[in-house]
Amino acid sequence: MEYLLRPWPWYVSGPLLALVLFVLVYFGKTFGMSSNLKTLCSMAGAGKYADFFKFDWKSHRWNLIVVLGAIVGGFIAVQFLSDHSTIALNPKTITDLGQLGFSRIGETLLPAEIYSWENVLSIKGLAILVGAGFLVGFGTRYAGGCTSGHAITGLSSLQRPSLVAVVGFFIGGLVMTHFLLPLIF
Repeated sequence: MEYLLRPWPWYVSGPLLALVLFVLVYFGKTFGMSSNLKTLCSMAGAGKYADFFKFDWKSHRWNLIVVLGAIVGGFIAVQFLSDHSTIALNPKTITDLGQLGFSRIGETLLPAEIYSWENVLSIKGLAILVGAGFLVGFGTRYAGGCTSGHAITGLSSLQRPSLVAVVGFFIGGLVMTHFLLPLIF
């Protein structure tokens, strides 16, 4: 049981991820989370208002099960399969986050400085959520997929657009971390 409570090493989780991808490719499926929003909108009848949502959403039901599995699996992992130890972070990262006003760094996955109801329901918090949601949605649509779809499925199938997208994700993450995050906080 102790083995399940600790983070798995790359040589266990990597081959398991490769096995999942092999099964998906074998059955002609691709992995990604952002396409589920399109499926959900199509299920809700958005096809009546936009041609983008006119497709056979029933053929994508299997991917909704992947999302449900990610949610349920994440809940089980955090609630029952976690030793709640502090996340191992680089000391410089801890110092930098402390200078930005974050406390309890590494003790929780969701820092209260961003995710507490008090902060979420403030003008600044709502602006960050709406702005971030718009940028993520726009970026996902513009890039033709999300980070998981490009980085996992796209790179493993040697797709050049996925390589370009993943490089762009990393550059965007670096710009956000080193330039924009200090301005926001």
